[in-house]
Amino acid sequence: MMKFGDKNSTGAKSKLKIGSKEYTYFNLNKAAQSLNIDAKRLPISMKIILENLLRFEDNRVVKRKDLEAVAEWLKTKKSDHEIAFLPARVLMQDFTGVPAVVDLAAMRDAINKLGGDANKVNPLIPVDLVIDHSVQVDKYATPDSLKVNVKYEMERNLERYEFLRWGQDAFNNFRVVPPGTGICHQVNLEYLAQVVWTMSMRGETFAYPDTLVGTDSHTTMINGLSVLGWGVGGIEAEAAMLGQPISMLLPEVIGFKMTGNLREGVTATDLVLTVTNMLRKKGVVGKFVEFYGEGLKHLPLADRSTIANMAPEYGATCGFFPIDEETVKYLELSARPKEVIDLVETYAKEQGLWRDDSMSMEFTDTLELNLSEVEPSLAGPKRPQDKINLSAIPQNFQKELPSLNKDSSNTDKEFHVQGKSFTLGNGNVVIAAITSCTNTSNPSVMIGAGLLAKKAIEKGLNVKPWVKTSLAPGSKVVSEYLSKSGLQYYLDELGFYLVGYGCTTCIGNSGPLLEEIEKTIVDNNLVVAAVLSGNRNFEGRVHPYVRANYLASPPLCVAYAIAGTMEINLSSEPIGKDKHGNNVFLKDIWPSNEEIREVMSSVITPQMFASKYAEVFEGEEEWKQITISTGLNYTWNDKSTYIKQPPYFENMSINPSGTDDISNARILALLSDSITTDHISPAGNIAKTSPAAKYLLSHNIPVDEFNSYGSRRGNHEVMMRGTFANTRIKNEMAGGAEGGLTRYMDEGEVESIYDAAMKYREENIPLVIFAGKEYGTGSSRDWAAKGTNLLGVKAVIAESFERIHRSNLVGMGVMPLVFQNGLTWKDLKLSGKETVSITGLENITPLKPVKCTISLDGMIINEITLTLRVDTEVEVEYVNNGGILQYVLRKLV
Repeated sequence: MMKFGDKNSTGAKSKLKIGSKEYTYFNLNKAAQSLNIDAKRLPISMKIILENLLRFEDNRVVKRKDLEAVAEWLKTKKSDHEIAFLPARVLMQDFTGVPAVVDLAAMRDAINKLGGDANKVNPLIPVDLVIDHSVQVDKYATPDSLKVNVKYEMERNLERYEFLRWGQDAFNNFRVVPPGTGICHQVNLEYLAQVVWTMSMRGETFAYPDTLVGTDSHTTMINGLSVLGWGVGGIEAEAAMLGQPISMLLPEVIGFKMTGNLREGVTATDLVLTVTNMLRKKGVVGKFVEFYGEGLKHLPLADRSTIANMAPEYGATCGFFPIDEETVKYLELSARPKEVIDLVETYAKEQGLWRDDSMSMEFTDTLELNLSEVEPSLAGPKRPQDKINLSAIPQNFQKELPSLNKDSSNTDKEFHVQGKSFTLGNGNVVIAAITSCTNTSNPSVMIGAGLLAKKAIEKGLNVKPWVKTSLAPGSKVVSEYLSKSGLQYYLDELGFYLVGYGCTTCIGNSGPLLEEIEKTIVDNNLVVAAVLSGNRNFEGRVHPYVRANYLASPPLCVAYAIAGTMEINLSSEPIGKDKHGNNVFLKDIWPSNEEIREVMSSVITPQMFASKYAEVFEGEEEWKQITISTGLNYTWNDKSTYIKQPPYFENMSINPSGTDDISNARILALLSDSITTDHISPAGNIAKTSPAAKYLLSHNIPVDEFNSYGSRRGNHEVMMRGTFANTRIKNEMAGGAEGGLTRYMDEGEVESIYDAAMKYREENIPLVIFAGKEYGTGSSRDWAAKGTNLLGVKAVIAESFERIHRSNLVGMGVMPLVFQNGLTWKDLKLSGKETVSITGLENITPLKPVKCTISLDGMIINEITLTLRVDTEVEVEYVNNGGILQYVLRKLV
C-alpha cells in the first residue's frame, strides 16, 4: 500500500492538536498557496479530491502535475485530466459482495499457479460487507412474518453464508455485518462512517476525509453525512481493495443551491423526487453535484441522506453535502465517540470543509430550488426520474396504460379472483412496501407513516385485501423508535408487520403474490401496480407480474394500500369511509410536521443507536452456528449451485496478450434507449422456463428453491444464463417479443440469447451488441459486464453509456464504443443479419477513433467511425490485460 506524504511538494504536511492528541494532516490552505489557488473558490467536494492527491503524492501514481490540474480546473471548471483516487475504505452488500469475494478466492488459486504468494491477495484498506439483499417477503401481514422470512433466508442462503464466514476469517481488513442487522447504506450512515478517518503509520496518526467506494450504486447516500463516496462495479472495488487507484477524470461539479423551507405536509421523499427530476433534465451523468445555500439550514441530516442516496437515479457520480452543525448534531445523536466528533468539527473548520454560505465557491454550472415550491409527488410507472404530482396520478396511469399493456380490451373491466370476495382490474395496487435505504433511514417519513396508520385505524379505515403489505426497516434503530412510540402497533393493524431488515421489494425480493391474484393478473393481462418507498422502479424489477411501479414516501405507501388503486386523486377524492359512513380524505389522516417532530424528539436517543450497534458484527444465533471452512485458499464444492470457481483466470499466462481487431462478428442484440443493468442482469425471480432454470433443474434444484439471480451471483453458470434474461427486455431481432430472446442467424429461429451465444461460441464467432442512449443505467452491477463477457460479446456499440457500466465493461475487457455525430443503429437500418468488423483496436489509446465496417451477404453496406470509450491510460492497461482482475493479478505476481 502507498505511504502517505512521500513527496509533499506543496509543503502541506502539518500537525493538528486536539486536546492531548496530535494528528498529521495535509493542510489545504498551505497547498492552495503553493498551487496559487484561492481555496475559497474551490467546491468542497473538489477540496476532498485535492487532499487525496496531496496525501498520495509520490511522483509515480500521483504527480505534481495532478495537483496543478486542480488549479487549472478552477479556470475552466472542467478538465480532461486523469487522476488516481484512493478511497479510505470499501463498502459492499452481499449480492455484489459475494462475487467479489469469489473473485478474490479465485485470484488466490490463480496466483499460486503463476508462482506468486496467495497472502498478497488481501484487502489493503478496510472493507465492510453488510448482508442485506437476501431476505425475501415470503410471509407478510402476520406477527411471525420476520421469524419465517429469516428462517427461509438462512435455509436458502446457507452455502453463501458459509462462504462469507470463510472469507471473514481468511482475509485481512475484511468485516462482515451479519443478516438481520440492516441495509448497508443505513448501517454505514448510522455506524460505520466517521466523516474524518484516521490511520497510524510510521509513528504518526494521520487524519483525512473519510472517503469510500461501494459495490452498490446507492453508496452515494453517505454524501449526506459529508463523506465523499460513490458506487463502482465489484471488479473496480476489488482492485481498490488490493491497493489499486481508481482512475477518473477530474469531475465537473454542478452546484445545486437550495433556498427556503419545505411546506407543511411535504416530505423528504417529495423533495428527492423533485431533485431527481430536475437533475435528470439538467444532465449530470458522470458529474459531482454539490448542494449549498441557506436552505440547508432547514434540511435535517436524514433528508440530506435521502437526496444523496438517489444520485444514481439523477445520474450523478455523487450528491455531496458539506460538514456543518447538522452533521455534528447527527454524529452526537447516533452515539459516535466524542473524540471522533471533536476531530470532525476541528478538522473541517481548519481545512475549509465546513459549510460557509459566505464562501464564493465556483461551479461548472448551477441550478436552484426554492424548497417551498416542492409538492407532494410520486415517480413512475417505470423510471425514478419521472415525477408526477399526487393530484395527477390517475391521469398519468391512464396515459401510461397503453405503453404498459398493448391489449386495450381489458382497460375498464374487473375480474373476479377465484375463492376471494373481491375483483381485480387495471390500476389496482397489489404491493405496498415500506422498504429501501432511501426512506427507511429517515425518521420523519417513517414516523409519518406510523402516525398516518394510527389516524387511519382511529377512523376505521383498513387496507384492501388484494394488497401485499410489508415493512422492511433499514436498521434495528427504526424498529426501536417505532416500537417505543407505539406506532408499530398501528402499522401492524394495517398489515405492515416487520418482514425483515433488508432491501426486499426495492431489489425484486417482493416474494410471490397470492396464487389466485397472480393467476387473475396473468389470465386477464392486467396492469396492476406497486407503490414502494424505494429508489428503483425499472421494468420487471419489483415483481414479474406488476408492470406499473411507483416510488412514494412511506406515508403514501400506507395511503395507497388503503385506497387499493392508482386511479384515485388522493388530494381531492375520499380515500375511504369512517365508522359512521362519512367520507375520509387523505388530509384528514395526514400527520402535521409538528406531530412528527414531537414523536421524534421524545423517542429517538443516542442510547438507542449505542445499544443496537453494540454487537453489530456478532449476528443472531443462526449466523453463529454456521460451519466455518478454514485455510488460506477456499475449498470449492463442485456440487454447489451458489458458489463456483469462475473461469476468468483459466489458461492465463504471466504476460498480457493485448487487444485485437474484431472480424466478422455477429449481432447478438439490437436494443433501444435506457437499457438498465436490471435488463442486462436481473436480480429478481428466475423464470421457470429460462436457461438458468434449466441449469438448476438439471442439478436437481426444485423450482421453489431457485431463489433469485441476485443470490446466485457467486455461480457464473447461473449468471451467464441470466444475462439479458429480464422478462421486459426487448431485442428488435426477436420480432418485438419480450424477454431475453434473439435470432440465431444460421437457422433464423428465435431462441434465448444464452443458447444463441453458446452456438456462436462453439463456432468461434465473436459477438457485438448495438444499443441506444444511456446504456447500462441503474445499479452498479458488475454481472451486467461479467455476463456480457462470458457470452462472448467483444464490443457494445451505443449512443451513450451510464458511467459505472461503461467502466465495468472496460474492467471485463469488453470494448464500449459510441456512435459519432448523433448517428444511431436505426439510421443504419440494421436488422441483425449483418456482420460487423472493427479495426483500430490494436495498440489502442484513450478515446481512440476506430473504424466499423458493416456487411450483409458478403457485401459492405456501411463504413462508420466510432469512438472507443476506453477513457484513460489505466483503462488501456486493463483491456490490454483482458480485464482489471488479470491486470491486478499480474502486478501482484
